[in-house]
Amino acid sequence: MSHPWNPAWRFERLTALLAEWRPLWQPLPFQHPRLPWPAEWSAMAEALLALSDAEAARLQETPFSDSPLGDWLPVAELEALAELPRLASEGEALPESWAAHMGGRKWRQIQAFLPRVRLGEQETLLEWCAGKGHLARTLARRHGVEVTALEWDGALCVSGAGLAESQGAAVVLARQDVMAPGVERWLAPTTHACALHACGDLHRRLLEQAVAAGSAVTLAPCCYQRTADTRYRPLSRLGARGMARHHLALTREDLAMAVQETVTAPRHHRRHRRRAGAWRLGFDRLQREVRGLDDYLPVPSLAYGRMPETFEDFCRWAAAQKDIELPDGIDWAGHEAWGQRRQAEVTRLELVRHLFRRPLEVWLALDRLVFLQEAGYTAELGTFCQRELTPRNLLIRAR
Repeated sequence: MSHPWNPAWRFERLTALLAEWRPLWQPLPFQHPRLPWPAEWSAMAEALLALSDAEAARLQETPFSDSPLGDWLPVAELEALAELPRLASEGEALPESWAAHMGGRKWRQIQAFLPRVRLGEQETLLEWCAGKGHLARTLARRHGVEVTALEWDGALCVSGAGLAESQGAAVVLARQDVMAPGVERWLAPTTHACALHACGDLHRRLLEQAVAAGSAVTLAPCCYQRTADTRYRPLSRLGARGMARHHLALTREDLAMAVQETVTAPRHHRRHRRRAGAWRLGFDRLQREVRGLDDYLPVPSLAYGRMPETFEDFCRWAAAQKDIELPDGIDWAGHEAWGQRRQAEVTRLELVRHLFRRPLEVWLALDRLVFLQEAGYTAELGTFCQRELTPRNLLIRAR
């Protein structure tokens, strides 16, 4: 199935599909010990629970490929609507020597992003949320121009300025909170603002300020859920009308689904996540029994490397976080084994959510694209690299 590349049409169709199927993709299976959907979907659940470990793992990586959910859900249409063109790159490959002081994956992302920045005549370059200014330095060296880089962390500004000086890159790292009043002074009609994986409200602020100033933009958005709004507030007028018409409401938790694909994580990190997930589910069962309440209780996340060594230690830590007093005589092995079995079920039931993950991300990017078009911009949306380099491979170019 193919669809014309009409951003407004595609945006409206995705709005309708996300709203129609929200009762299936919005519930979080790990929060519901029983089937999280109405009983009429029991046959679909049975088909998912019957999947082998290998089939479940394959569908986690490629949710549209030979999906058993095609008998119930619009798999082919979702796949077509989420498919985007690869944006053309320009210029020669960047010298590998420029990768100094950057992580390997960051450098490869810059290698893919930077040739897709089309610098117009008389435009000055600005990096938004620059960190140490890796992108700004590369832009300066590529185009032989001075680049301004905005970063709120003073220590990063100092470190980045040192790197720029040592590499002979004409970069001015300016300490600036982009969410603060006065940031508009950095933008003008001749500015070309670039941002590689600016999060949530940070890239939303860039788009709003760029439109107000008439600046060109090249943006790879990320982490839409990092926002002060508890409910999603569409940027475009078309998005606001569509959400109202279809009664589509999105929370931060819904937005987080769009960026949960982590194909780039090392294998040992994936094993850590699986173990952490099983332990959380085992603790969830335990806390329901201890509290006498059949309700999900969220527990804070722990960074990789900070996880306790044993399931019992994890449960005691989690109980302390929630002021739960654990009784003596707990069957730790039994609860841990239950968590592992439950994780196998949750992994399969979550395949429904995975089908809507990329369509939701594309829908969010389209909201930004249409917002720019409504403001009179010529804008395009596509990918700038393979998902194996980063699943957040969407790029918006607008002038």
